[in-house]
Amino acid sequence: MTLVAELMTWCDSAACSIWLPCGSNYDPPGRLGLANLTCEMALRGAGKYDSRQLSEAFENLGTDRNESISEEYTIYEAAAISSNLLPTLSLMADVMRRPHFPEKQLSAAKQVIEQEIISIEDEPGRKVMAELSKNFLPAPWGLPTCGNLESLNSMTIHDVRECHSRFYQPQGMMIGVAGKFDWNQLVDCVERFFGDWTPQNIPVVTETFDGKRAIHIPYDSQQTHIGVAYHGVPFSHPNYLLEYSAVCILSGGMSSRLFTEIREKRGLCYTAGASHFSFRNRGGVTCYCGTTADRANESLEILLYELRRISKGVTEKEVELLKIRAKSVLVMQQESTESRASGILHDWYHLGRIRSMNEIKEKINALDTQSINTFLANSPEPEFYIATLGPEPLVCSNVQL
Repeated sequence: MTLVAELMTWCDSAACSIWLPCGSNYDPPGRLGLANLTCEMALRGAGKYDSRQLSEAFENLGTDRNESISEEYTIYEAAAISSNLLPTLSLMADVMRRPHFPEKQLSAAKQVIEQEIISIEDEPGRKVMAELSKNFLPAPWGLPTCGNLESLNSMTIHDVRECHSRFYQPQGMMIGVAGKFDWNQLVDCVERFFGDWTPQNIPVVTETFDGKRAIHIPYDSQQTHIGVAYHGVPFSHPNYLLEYSAVCILSGGMSSRLFTEIREKRGLCYTAGASHFSFRNRGGVTCYCGTTADRANESLEILLYELRRISKGVTEKEVELLKIRAKSVLVMQQESTESRASGILHDWYHLGRIRSMNEIKEKINALDTQSINTFLANSPEPEFYIATLGPEPLVCSNVQL
């Protein structure tokens, strides 16, 4: 287990982020979403508290908390005034180590997750991107972390308890803290809360891939939703910042290329954007475009054209605007203990070290048009994976659909 922390003496708050090696990638066959259900059930009573008492205990500390599931981790996050950091951490230890898992609340927990799953089906934009991920990435990486209804309905309280027993453990666990705190007190409390926890080996994820380059999901609507993905470099790669910069120029505000060329100049769609994602050993770019069915083919053509055109280079003005936006985000992160607690764990996970805010700022300042354009010129042409959702399949001269 790793503890990383950064003192922010100007803050009156403190935040902690805990990553447990219990992600959706470890869900057993036929139990997709088990990590998600286990996380939901862990909050329904722990330690000396029942479900209601646990919620009240967090509220009495003024703790703002959040839980989520990623492919590799179950993530528990909390923020409070600095004097309540350690009591909050104590409650979080109860949730992770001593959950009650009351069987009578399993049905209610399933209903919460059922709504999460159904919401994806009810939002075409989210659905097309979920289908794109399943075809673009090898399983289990591209599978939905929330699970599916078939698996959810078959899960028992025994499955939940078995998942907790196997994966809620300190091997590979990381705790990040940022804000105002006393380091020695923090170390003592972490040792007291977690030091006697028995570690277990983390299983190796087996990957399988049977995705298609292009898929269409029939959907009765006047709109068509388009998702495009291509492979890139991970966060730890030396060229990550250069690739990330190019993606931000494509989609980083109202002056970005996708917004300007597809939406503003041509009026082809009501929204278009791109974002970079990274796991430890792979990275990539996903793009989304929402448009009317009669303009969907043209929208896809222009989207792919712009994704290819970026390889021809970016302008000095685009780079300057990029740096201004990046510095604004950096300032806001520097003022947020929650962002910094999560950020230092992100650095540790991907880089094995923590970057200072000054180091990040220096890298942003060092960005220049020539280095980005050299990277783009030397990068291979992207291999696009495409998913569309709408009344009719699209016909695009750039790729077979």
